Amino acid sequence: MKYFVYILYSEKCDRYYVGHSDNLDRRFDEHNSGRGGKYTARCKQWELVYTECYESRGSAVEREFEIKKRRAGNILKI
Repeated sequence: MKYFVYILYSEKCDRYYVGHSDNLDRRFDEHNSGRGGKYTARCKQWELVYTECYESRGSAVEREFEIKKRRAGNILKI
């Protein structure tokens, strides 16, 4: 199974969101429909700006947290 790390951007809130999923299309739809969690519900519509693919959930989670440690201005300097 493939796992994806993704970065979303909301122009409305001028914020980034970093997450991981095994079904990128479904998860993106959840974020934009308000079912993706409290943080993403208030800032929809989200734009998918970056993805990476991994063979294991552990690797994807590790990379997600690595990206989350960056400052917002540097989040896309991967």
